[in-house]
Amino acid sequence: MLILTRKSGEGINIGDDIKITIMEIKGRQVKVGIEAPPELMIHREEIYAKILEENRLAARLSSESFEKIKDIFSHR
Repeated sequence: MLILTRKSGEGINIGDDIKITIMEIKGRQVKVGIEAPPELMIHREEIYAKILEENRLAARLSSESFEKIKDIFSHR
């Protein structure tokens, strides 16, 4: 892990496409701006963890469960 010290208004570049800027520092909270290509998904860590968990649960669904879901939506 690379650890850098930045002040408000300073930034970090990752490759050619990603720029992270420290927008504001208030006490223990830091506001960060991220510039990246629109096709790159950016999530807060806690949201990303929920997405991964939902993906794991979805992968465990059996083919029987998919058939039940298909039946529910085909009757609408």
